Amino acid sequence: MENKNSDSFLFHGCYIDIKWCVFHTVFFLHFYQPWLGWASFNISLFLLSLPLRITLKRHKSLRKTLRERGQLSQFWKKIKIDNIQYTQECSAFQETNEPLLNYLDEEYFGQISIGNPPQNFTVLFDTGSSNLWVTSIYCTSKACAAHNQFHPSESSTYQEVGTPFSIQYGTGSLTGIIGSDQVTVRLTVENQQFAESVTEPGNTFLDAEFDGILGLAYPALAVDGVTPVFDNMMAQNLVELPLFSVYMNRNPDSSVGGELIFGGYDHSHFSGNLNWIPVTKQGYWQIQLDNIQVGGEIAFCAEGCQAIVDTGTSLITGPTEDIKQMQQLIGAQPIDGEYVVDCNNLNEMPLVTFTINGIPYTLMPQAYTLSENSDGMLLCSSGFQGLDMQPPVGPLWILGDVFIGQYYSVFDRGNNRVGLAPAAP
Repeated sequence: MENKNSDSFLFHGCYIDIKWCVFHTVFFLHFYQPWLGWASFNISLFLLSLPLRITLKRHKSLRKTLRERGQLSQFWKKIKIDNIQYTQECSAFQETNEPLLNYLDEEYFGQISIGNPPQNFTVLFDTGSSNLWVTSIYCTSKACAAHNQFHPSESSTYQEVGTPFSIQYGTGSLTGIIGSDQVTVRLTVENQQFAESVTEPGNTFLDAEFDGILGLAYPALAVDGVTPVFDNMMAQNLVELPLFSVYMNRNPDSSVGGELIFGGYDHSHFSGNLNWIPVTKQGYWQIQLDNIQVGGEIAFCAEGCQAIVDTGTSLITGPTEDIKQMQQLIGAQPIDGEYVVDCNNLNEMPLVTFTINGIPYTLMPQAYTLSENSDGMLLCSSGFQGLDMQPPVGPLWILGDVFIGQYYSVFDRGNNRVGLAPAAP
């Protein structure tokens, strides 16, 4: 069976609409062949467990928005670059710290809905966190007014939980309360707990083009012990396989942003075979790096180090001192809080290779730099960013969208492993 798109499948050589087929197949078998009732149930269950395809659309990144407004330098002055990701008990609630710079270059978002009737939201699908949160009608921050807001009173399936929720960002806390409702990501997840934001920090989320974040990491990272969305998908038998996959199209001229598939992966999005890497710690999607080479020479992690594969981080991050050396090795120069390179010299810059489980994953200079037009000029910036994550969580390298855009990524909860293969152009 081959998927053509999210709503059709191949049946006797023809693509058929899933919703039409489920209803009409079951109706036909029960009406004309009552003795096939059990078989009809299994057919409909099989169709409903097909992989769920979520289109990821490319939006303007926060960095581009701030640069256009002349506010990027101010952003770098305010943000705490060395913020730490960790989980701790804090007053009445469990609080998680998230570096705000992780979202600076995010461009890939998808659509979900919450409640009945459905209320639609644009979210960032984030393998570096485990909670779902969206902007709430109760939010008093300026940032909330610019986004879709969840109205609990307008959903007939909403249930109040009331547990306080907080995530600490570089410029302040995002706080809220936990509620429960049905969440639709192609198919509907029942009784999903999520956070409704009450305050959102600074002006950063005012300019962000997403209404919330849907976390896809392990339950160990979930604030307040909330069961993550994908765990509920598995528990409610909504996915055929206990895994999901991410494709990010890095071609700026393409109308296709990418695709997230729950319950499967698509061979057309990658070449060759998937190479499987065991998860070393079940919280983040954490794996072992053998070493990092620049220009064919081992420059970092000579004795091995830990990394996480994170769709919620736009760049590739590492310990600050290592990244400073990396910027020097690739020829990047600091300007107004970011590192830039000469766009005319990309072909002369070194290859950067991450060796993982014995397999080299090489990035060309065109892959680890970001190009954009600014005031009629082409600007090229480094795709590496310093970020110190202290023990016991760190130190860690984060393989964000710059890496995932080059290597199709499969996140396998059933076998606790990550699959990587060269992404299709």
